[in-house]
Amino acid sequence: MTTPRHRAGRVLASEDFRAGFVEMLPVCIGVVPFGLVCGVGAAAAGANFAGAMGLATIIFSGAAQILACQMLADGAPVAVVILTCSVLGLRFLMYSAAMAPILSPLPRRWSGAVAFLLTDQAFAAAIRKYDAHGDARRAALHYTGSGMALWTFWQVTNAAGFYVGNVIPAAWSLEFAVPLCFLALLAPALRSAPHVLAAVVAGVAVMALDALPMRLNLVVAGVLGIVAGLAVEMAEARWKAR
Repeated sequence: MTTPRHRAGRVLASEDFRAGFVEMLPVCIGVVPFGLVCGVGAAAAGANFAGAMGLATIIFSGAAQILACQMLADGAPVAVVILTCSVLGLRFLMYSAAMAPILSPLPRRWSGAVAFLLTDQAFAAAIRKYDAHGDARRAALHYTGSGMALWTFWQVTNAAGFYVGNVIPAAWSLEFAVPLCFLALLAPALRSAPHVLAAVVAGVAVMALDALPMRLNLVVAGVLGIVAGLAVEMAEARWKAR
């Protein structure tokens, strides 16, 4: 009889899991400065080491962690902090819908557990892998390896940022590496007119709607980008059907 431990061993030993872990290492290096900044932010907000690592472990989101630290430092109620960070993470609902077919081959316990590893980077890598060969199980294992690499690096860099990040000169502007990391993931995905239009519409919308409260501009821009991309895909399909 196969036990959960044996199944876990097979997943960790699989070639696709290892490939996902290794292929995500360059991206992990790119998010190191962001992890350091998050660690510094937690210390600046008055968190102790346990609190700082709790943010890194449970939230596992640079943008949400920085926002939470800023709000806590300003004395915002915990309920408001949780609500605001939840709104900021609403884009993962869209990611989850796209990831559901990929994670379906995994046992239910595994798919529920690895859903916690969903990040922008891991999502982009999983979609590229699935598009490359169409094998959902291999893409799921690859995604799990990618997510584990990111989560591990995130804990280490947050811990380092908490202890030594305050000695790094502010002039280094460590946060610049984050948008560069996302751009490196986005560029290979812009392979067609729907993809390009969706990116352009979302980019313009997120800036135009910056005045919306609670970072709702991110959610609205994402929805507008999806609608624009779908509209172009439908138009292309009708044109080809003629």
